[in-house]
Order: sequence, then structure tokens, then C-alpha cells
Amino acid sequence: MGAALICLGAMVWLLGGRHYGMRRARLLLADGGVVATGPPSWEQAIGELRRLRGRLRGEWWALVAGLLLALLGTSVIPVVAGAAAVPVLRRVRRARQARSTRDQRAGTVIALCGALAGEVRAGRQPGEALLRAARDSGGLGDGQAAVVAAARFGGDVPGALAVAARQPGAEGLLGLAACWRVAVDQGAGLAAGLDRLDAALRAERDQRADLRAQLSGARATAVLLAALPALGLLLGAAMGADPLHVLLHTGAGLGCLAAGAVFEAAGLWWAVRIVRGAEAV
Repeated sequence: MGAALICLGAMVWLLGGRHYGMRRARLLLADGGVVATGPPSWEQAIGELRRLRGRLRGEWWALVAGLLLALLGTSVIPVVAGAAAVPVLRRVRRARQARSTRDQRAGTVIALCGALAGEVRAGRQPGEALLRAARDSGGLGDGQAAVVAAARFGGDVPGALAVAARQPGAEGLLGLAACWRVAVDQGAGLAAGLDRLDAALRAERDQRADLRAQLSGARATAVLLAALPALGLLLGAAMGADPLHVLLHTGAGLGCLAAGAVFEAAGLWWAVRIVRGAEAV
């Protein structure tokens, strides 16, 4: 553990002096040749440490917590557990980011439908209206270039919209493609179809938001139950029972730790499955 702390300090020191030559060049150009010499100061080291903290993702704090518990409990088991939790937490973070991106894209698709309906009512041709609405709302995502090219040069706009609808959260573009095809092939009013599509997409978004609000209580309960073991460890340490020593250095404690970890993982998996099943309905 002492060697690990020494390596950590060396890493911080190297990060502090990593761009030392670049700092000298900047000072040389800025101050007319007056450059402060010497090793990096503590303020620079602290600044580099803050930048390193900004680069670290949230899942790496599990490893930091494991190192801290390993120092307190003089055991390597928390380090292994923290390292094993990193990929799991990374997957959770990426899933959360993907859901946020999907919700944002769904909102931009709704904005695109509303803007396109307004442009058509203003008297513009569908192709020009789509160009303006796509430029203003940005609701086409990665497929915007293909859709804009099809609208500008008379290509297959519904086909391009269908391809762009494959992005998560952009499924509403399939309805836009259907409205466009009906309006072009049968001469139906495009603005009226877009109004109905916009209303349907907004109702679906509101229903999804209401469902997530109702499930927030279940999520909070699951998080609270997952944090109870840590609370138990803190209470045991406050009572002087030394729970880390019991869990990490005795046979009965190791057995309880393994059983508790299994039950904890199973409970979290079951709670997540229930919530995801409710969201998928």
C-alpha cells in the first residue's frame, strides 16, 4: 500500500511537470523572456490534479473507494471489488447517456414537425420548407445531410427520412416520411398531417415522462436499499465493532461478505429488470 501511495504521488508530480516546457514557452512569449525556473509549484500540481479529476469518469471513483477501503482494512479485496465495479458502472453511465441522447433527439424531431408545419402554412414548397425546418431544428441527426440533399435535388425524401429514423429516438421520422409520401402521391394536405403527427409525438413523450416520474419512487427505494450495507458498516465502525476486520480477515466474515455481495447484486438486477419492464410496456 505504501508503494501504491508513492506511485500515486509520482504520477501527480509527473502530471504537474508534463507541460512544463510548454509553460516556459508561453511565459517566454508573454513576458518578454522573463521565465520562472524551478520545479512545478504546489498550486500547479493541485491544478493538474483537478484537471485529472475532470478527465476521470464517474465509474473510476469506485476504484478510488476500493483503494481507500483497502488502506483502512489492510486487504486487497476492496481493490478487486472496485476494479470489478468499474466496467459495470461504465455500462450504466453509457446507458444513461444513450437514454438522454434518445430523449433529446425525440424532442428535436417534435420540433422539426412543428417547424415544418409552420413553414408549409407560410406558403413555402415542401422541399424548401423541409430545408428551413431541418436547418432551424436539427432534428434529423446523422441523417440530416442525406435528407437535405434529397429535398434540395428532388431525391427520395421519404426513403431518406426512413433511414434517418433508424437512430434511437428518431422513430417519429417514420411518421413524417408517411405524411410526406401521402401528400406528394395523393395531394393531401401536408400541414394537417404534420399537426396530427406532432400531437401524437407530444402525447407519447408526455406519457413516457409521466411513467418515469411514477417509477422514480421505485428507483429511489432500490438505491436506498443498496446503500443500507454501507450504512451498516458505518454504524458498526461507530460502535467500535471494526466490521472491516471481521469481513476481510475472518472466515465467517468472508462468507458473509460473499453471500451479501451475491444478494446485493441479485436484488439490484431484479429491481432494474422490474423498472425496465415497466418502461417497456
